Amino acid sequence: MITRRELLPTLLALPAAARPRPAGTIVESHVHLFAGDPAFPYAPNAPYTPQPNPLEKYVAFAKAAALDHAVIVHPEPYQDDHRYLEHCLDHEPSPGFFKGTCLYDPIAPETPARMEALSKRHPGRIVALRIHEMHAPGTPSLASGPIKDRDMRDPAMRRTWQKAYDLGLAIQMHFLPYYAPQIAELCATLPQVTVILDHLARAGQGTPADFENVLRLAKYPRVYMKYSGVEYSPNPKPLVRRIYDTFGAGRIIWGTLGNTLEQFDKQSTQLDDLFDFAPAQSRAQIRGLNAMKLFSF
Repeated sequence: MITRRELLPTLLALPAAARPRPAGTIVESHVHLFAGDPAFPYAPNAPYTPQPNPLEKYVAFAKAAALDHAVIVHPEPYQDDHRYLEHCLDHEPSPGFFKGTCLYDPIAPETPARMEALSKRHPGRIVALRIHEMHAPGTPSLASGPIKDRDMRDPAMRRTWQKAYDLGLAIQMHFLPYYAPQIAELCATLPQVTVILDHLARAGQGTPADFENVLRLAKYPRVYMKYSGVEYSPNPKPLVRRIYDTFGAGRIIWGTLGNTLEQFDKQSTQLDDLFDFAPAQSRAQIRGLNAMKLFSF
């Protein structure tokens, strides 16, 4: 039997639209959309200025790639202005195609009420609050400024996690592995809260001991790992295997599938290569079945 790896040179020579789509349900669990339009301006304190990736362009790609669903991860350049996310939800290619995450200051006293208001405007469509914990180990947390690097041990953080649970939202952590123990403290206090670890927990940006602490989060049954951001972890194959063995096939979701057919094909091939040890059914779970259940599509 000819493997996909053996077929790859031939596949890459074909027009992208002619290449075979991976079988089964495919859910993109991590896409950022940027209008590139003055009607949806970036925040004055945006941490970076992205290239446009507007809704219309992405919808054309999603149809060509035959994606079943996608989760729009509200990006930092918009900070807590969710107008473009709401625009995308209101103009999706088919009913229920998109769901989205939100970004609010997790220690601000008004955040629980703001999360509730957004969720009520879009019932069942906001699935997580994203929290960024990316400051270098040993540096202080921030109490103001761009929405990132807040104190994970602030009592307000726990109140926000509890409110997210009450609203049916997960907590989506984008973090350096160093902060895994602080996430664990909250998981121990609020084990009912679903937690999603972005980008393979950026395992390549921490020490081996940090990565062991990331793996210890798997003992909490509501913690999921997102297979995405592979570029943040050099030599990802052994990391992926340990994550798979620790979290299990049922708690890994796939994200950052690309915005073109060429990128999508590359990401699909990479998934098959890095998970070549996993049965076909397990890879089908990772490609979309887990996300269908987790996000209630």
